[in-house]
Amino acid sequence: MPKVGREKSNRIHKEIARQGIFFKTEIGQHILKNPLIVQNIVEKAALRPTDVVLEIGSGTGNMTMKMLDKAKKVIACEIDSRMVAELQKRVMGTPVQSKLQILVGDVLKINLPFFDLCVANIPYQISSPLVFKLLLHRPIFRCAVLMFQREFAERLVAKAGDKHYCRLSVNTQLLARVDMLMKVGKNNFRPPPKVESNVVRIEPRNPPPPINYKEWDGLTRIAFVRKNKMLSAAFKQTSVTAMMEKNYKLHCSLNNTPLPENFDIKEKINNVLLINNVADLRARTMDIDDFVKVLHAFNKEGFHFV
Repeated sequence: MPKVGREKSNRIHKEIARQGIFFKTEIGQHILKNPLIVQNIVEKAALRPTDVVLEIGSGTGNMTMKMLDKAKKVIACEIDSRMVAELQKRVMGTPVQSKLQILVGDVLKINLPFFDLCVANIPYQISSPLVFKLLLHRPIFRCAVLMFQREFAERLVAKAGDKHYCRLSVNTQLLARVDMLMKVGKNNFRPPPKVESNVVRIEPRNPPPPINYKEWDGLTRIAFVRKNKMLSAAFKQTSVTAMMEKNYKLHCSLNNTPLPENFDIKEKINNVLLINNVADLRARTMDIDDFVKVLHAFNKEGFHFV
């Protein structure tokens, strides 16, 4: 590291040490320090005076304080008790103290209360499970404005045929509209992460699509194991045919339907794909309507994915 860079790094480290806060990068603590970006994120969230806002990973409260000025209430979820103490100290004796509620713990393990919006610079290692925890939360919230690692954000918004298109893309877009809002460079954080970041807006579909999400997830899991291969190849995997046969036999048993003579699971799966003209489809180019068609085709014949 050049001498100037080392000196700057040492100054920042000493300043943090004076504050008594050492950020734990292993749990994703990278505090957004640029006030202009904090302000921009809060503005893009379009908070209303009646809104209850959920913030995940509030840190030292830079974004929390901005939101407390605009919202009815902010629910800050924070796992680090040192950050909780810092946030409590910042609001102590101020007019916004009564508007702040703090949930201490792991957001993935907490039963989330009602909220209108979620605005957060989240720990990147929990990105995927957090997105689906939020999207499956009820009642449905209005929107979320979240900071993600750039690669993850690109996968969230990718369309069928894009190089970043994957199971995450289609599963998220089934449940929500996703838009890229802005890029954020690593030097806007303290300490800087190793990756660049993007802010994304996620707006849940309300009402949600009339689809069993667990079944949908089971289908896309099969299809994207080999996203460049045709569906006919994906469904020939031994583990897939075994699962499909088990579920089909259970379906027949529950509905008092006798198994056909000379039952052949591979032949039956192949017939479903061929009759519905989907055998040659490839996951990387299939959009939501394509996956809905495939799911309904299998369900109609008694096949389920859970």
